[in-house]
Amino acid sequence: MEFTFYKYQGTGNDFVIIDNRDLFFPKEDTALVAKICDRRFGVGADGLLLLENNPSADFTMVYYNSDGNLSTMCGNGGRCIVHFAKFLGIISKNTNFEAVDGLHEASVEGDWVSLKMNNINTITTAENYIYLNTGSPHHVQLVSDLETFNVFGQGKEIRNNIYGKNGSNVNFVEQENPDTFSVRTYERGVEDETLSCGTGVTAVAIAMFETGKTSSNDITLITPGGNLQVSFEKTAKGYKNVYLEGPATQVFKGIWK
Repeated sequence: MEFTFYKYQGTGNDFVIIDNRDLFFPKEDTALVAKICDRRFGVGADGLLLLENNPSADFTMVYYNSDGNLSTMCGNGGRCIVHFAKFLGIISKNTNFEAVDGLHEASVEGDWVSLKMNNINTITTAENYIYLNTGSPHHVQLVSDLETFNVFGQGKEIRNNIYGKNGSNVNFVEQENPDTFSVRTYERGVEDETLSCGTGVTAVAIAMFETGKTSSNDITLITPGGNLQVSFEKTAKGYKNVYLEGPATQVFKGIWK
């Protein structure tokens, strides 16, 4: 089977994106997805996204982790597929699309994409970490000396030992100033550290506000792959109007043979 794919990255979180409006892609072939995402024997990516038709929205986003399995919401993937939809001429500046966790609104201007995330009403605060779901489950933990922290080892242990088979993404955080935090993330499904995680930095921003580490509702997140912005409104029930913003870039186009 031969088909065209596009490689995208959003602050170093990289994806293979395929226009599947004709439904040609074998969606049950998890081995093929994993092979495409393999960095030595395939294209190489943290995940694979399919853009498909939707009867009531501009398009549907289908997201696979690099292990080949369908996964929960991916924030940077969502931003990249919005950029791709504009590239295809499906949308102009504004869009609404369906993902696994429901409808999302987004806007794109140049390579800058703003994505509205779901409302967040449940946050669990433990002694040394915060847990919340921003479309994907996230463990958020403050650490010191983040630059030299063993993200892979500690992230793998927390992902498996605390959260079991289903697991959780694990974010390690260091505060830089009142409204800026550095973040490194261990992602389940990738089973390694990624250069950036959109749902992860969203979780970090809200967790830091919820626990009083910041009083700002417009927060800069510094990841190894670049900077992202998260803004939100605090309500009596939780958080609404949650936006993840940052760059999304088409890297190259290729043919899979």
